[in-house]
Amino acid sequence: MGWRRLFWSKGECEAFLEWQTERYEHEAGRRRAETQFKLASEGKVVRLDIGCGENKQGGFVGMDVRELPGVDVIWNAEDFPWPIPDDSVMMAMASHLVEHIEPHGGVFLRFMDEAWRVLMIGAQFAISHPHAYSIGYAMDPTHANPCNFETWGYFAPEHPSKLWSIYRPSPWKLCHLSGSPEGNVEVLLEKIECS
Repeated sequence: MGWRRLFWSKGECEAFLEWQTERYEHEAGRRRAETQFKLASEGKVVRLDIGCGENKQGGFVGMDVRELPGVDVIWNAEDFPWPIPDDSVMMAMASHLVEHIEPHGGVFLRFMDEAWRVLMIGAQFAISHPHAYSIGYAMDPTHANPCNFETWGYFAPEHPSKLWSIYRPSPWKLCHLSGSPEGNVEVLLEKIECS
């Protein structure tokens, strides 16, 4: 029978307490965000403005990482799962957000899967972002995810590129795609059932 240490060093205690505090604060934040969503969506058909900032669209529940005027749910869109029930949103939008979502480690794919999870079948997801080659994309030091027209083929199984088959994320129908390499891209996706 081996000897077990009965006491932790001061550093081990501090590290454990810090971990417990972070865990508690994260869970408290999740419960607070779930309550915020319930209050903001009670009795309504939910339309979700993801990353709304101070510019939440009228008639939408706004979700943002920052506590700003108009934000209903304070939550980081890169923290999964979101404090929103499955199949509870009839429309979502993300205006100038996806270019800020971390693409490495599958975070952007998980973001898109999370949007798919909270939307109802047939619901639409409207996205606008600066084209990866544009000055608007290049000039902002917080832009991390260079999306272009081809990016959206990775999410649509029926897209002629067949890019979806590489990662096989939750499936979308690509309803609209427009813009310019010098400016912005506008995307409209529709949630379809998994086959």
